[in-house]
Amino acid sequence: MIPEKKNYMTPQGHQKLVSELEHLLRIERPEITKLVQWAASNGDRSENADYIYGKKRLREIDRRIRFLSGRLDQAQVVDPSKMESCKIQFGATVKIEDEDGFIKEFAIVGVDEVDTAKGRISWQSPIGKGLLGKIVGDEVIIQVPSGERVYEVVSINYLVID
Repeated sequence: MIPEKKNYMTPQGHQKLVSELEHLLRIERPEITKLVQWAASNGDRSENADYIYGKKRLREIDRRIRFLSGRLDQAQVVDPSKMESCKIQFGATVKIEDEDGFIKEFAIVGVDEVDTAKGRISWQSPIGKGLLGKIVGDEVIIQVPSGERVYEVVSINYLVID
């Protein structure tokens, strides 16, 4: 038997996946099912675009439902706002400074919540892995596409991640 991997996520990330799953199950799938039934009742299915598209869309929805259900079954929700630690752990919002004095801020989140434009990185990403366990003042060497970069941990906070 394959050991299950924990799927760490914030409460907000968990709610987002639950909402998407409910939307697919309660709204989208029933609408597409009605479309397919209507299209099938029109006769020749081989050239019926509504039927062909509907069946394809149903397969896509069912695949996404299976994926989301699996991710939620493995979910371990961690609320960063209830954590207190001086070390960087899952859910931490971290400020780091590079050699040029440029400061970046990252929230370390689950793989399903990654949004680099908002500064949300996965705890399994190279930067996330490099930061885990560090404290303020630690230097971190992180491999980036242009080579190795040295960063210093400036601050660690545990906040609600929107």
